[in-house]
Amino acid sequence: MKKILRLQSALLKEIDKYEKLVPERDYFIDWERVHISSCAKVGYMFAEERGVDPILAACACACHDYGRIITGKQQDHAEVGYEPVQEFLKGTGLFDNEEIKQIAIAVKNHSKKAEIASPLEEIVKDADVLDFYQYGYGFARKEQKDRLEKLLGHSI
Repeated sequence: MKKILRLQSALLKEIDKYEKLVPERDYFIDWERVHISSCAKVGYMFAEERGVDPILAACACACHDYGRIITGKQQDHAEVGYEPVQEFLKGTGLFDNEEIKQIAIAVKNHSKKAEIASPLEEIVKDADVLDFYQYGYGFARKEQKDRLEKLLGHSI
């Protein structure tokens, strides 16, 4: 559990840094602060239910929008975050190379909501849409809504 808390603390410091460097954003900076924490919690629970390492899943969920944190932009944020999140994760000293690779791939692919991927990637995608939904955000793409409806087992 300490790994998740240390990672979230490091991410909050990154958000504080990039808030000053990138003042124009597609989402409020406070949303990023809330979203890293709540996605991590949801991801942890999904991982326990699905037999995936819950610590790794929570960390991947916390990091999934790293591209948007550093650029402020929604468009292509998943792919943009792929390389920088690896450097960030290495800098934390919390993860081995394999864990960094798995998290980075989940970051890179989390916007591909219609595609089925590794169990870790699926957890990140599911936590992301559920978190958006629980805070009342709408969905820009049909594939996001479809994923949430499948997860909930009913139409929204």
